[in-house]
Amino acid sequence: MSITTCVFDAYGTLFDVAAAARQAASEPDFSKLESTWPALAEHWRLKQLQYTWLRAVTDDHCDFWEVTQQGLDWALEKTGLAGDAALRERLLALYWELQSYPEVPDMLRQLKAGGMATAILSNGSPDMLRGAVTSAGIDALLDDTLSVQSVGVFKPDARVYDLVAKRFGCDKKEVLFVSSNGWDAGCATGYGFTTAWVNRAGDPVDRLPWTPAHILSDLTGIPALAGL
Repeated sequence: MSITTCVFDAYGTLFDVAAAARQAASEPDFSKLESTWPALAEHWRLKQLQYTWLRAVTDDHCDFWEVTQQGLDWALEKTGLAGDAALRERLLALYWELQSYPEVPDMLRQLKAGGMATAILSNGSPDMLRGAVTSAGIDALLDDTLSVQSVGVFKPDARVYDLVAKRFGCDKKEVLFVSSNGWDAGCATGYGFTTAWVNRAGDPVDRLPWTPAHILSDLTGIPALAGL
């Protein structure tokens, strides 16, 4: 069965989640971040994800913005920056203005030119995702932005992946699902999607019952995987 629908995770896949800390570190008011921003960005992202998993398994869902703030607070304390209200406010503001990775617009244009349906499927809340899509200037290249908020549980719950078929009326085998999270791509494989893991950091494959069908270092190869 041919691929008809290409679906992307948002944060870390289309949008550079390290950009907020990197941008703040370049600003004179936050020069203290110059040497610590990579660690801060890494801790922030990891805690953000961990809190979504814990929320999912304890059936205590919340808005993604809440876990984003909580993850940042943990990361600021971990890196010795807790208590800097101006820094916290600036980092959170920058998270609404994340830019896409350089190859994203052209990759999406190729998919659209080839007749593919394109969408985001993300833990992000609708307003957060609208902000990122608009900031990156890719709204015209996406058919929809699907948020877990509509089902009240974070990935990798199957109800999240179900949103794709409900929106596009396609078979699982027609979907190419792309994520920068190895666990997300692996679980989506188990769900029945064809998957691609964008492994920008060169990390090991997660030890799960399922593995991604394809592993890429960036998104430039996605149109070829979709059969274009």
